[in-house]
Amino acid sequence: MLWYALLVLAVAAERVAELVVARRNATWTLARAGVEHGRGHYPVMVVLHTGLLVCCLAEPALADRPFVPALGWPMLALALLAQALRWWCITTLGPYWNTRVIVIPDTRLVATGPYRFLRHPNYVAVVVEIFALPLVHTAWLTAATFTAANALLLAVRIRCENSALSAAVPA
Repeated sequence: MLWYALLVLAVAAERVAELVVARRNATWTLARAGVEHGRGHYPVMVVLHTGLLVCCLAEPALADRPFVPALGWPMLALALLAQALRWWCITTLGPYWNTRVIVIPDTRLVATGPYRFLRHPNYVAVVVEIFALPLVHTAWLTAATFTAANALLLAVRIRCENSALSAAVPA
């Protein structure tokens, strides 16, 4: 299980890197008259993502979950693909990417990279990762619980983001 703990810690380090990028990008967008939306759900998102990482470590240890190669290896591949998609989104949006919903009025939507195919590709990465990362080490309870909680949160988040973007983006 040591290698799995290292994987989860690597994902935690990746999250810290995201927060560094997000803070830099927030400063940039706010300096350009960016407006933040959805502050109320942001702390819930932080708790959900932090709780996921804690439970990814806790469930296999406390419930004595084994590593099942037929499940673990494909889930590891999905988790890694989710990370690649996330960073494709981050690099495509550049300074417009953030963990918060901050929109600069009268800015056009980005329609390159993964945004050519989907309106919210970063959320596809989040959904896949929340499902796959726990299943790398058979933490099915964590996968089910956090997938359901994330679905509820994303319903709020996507509605907030769509509303903010439609109000700020020129027709």
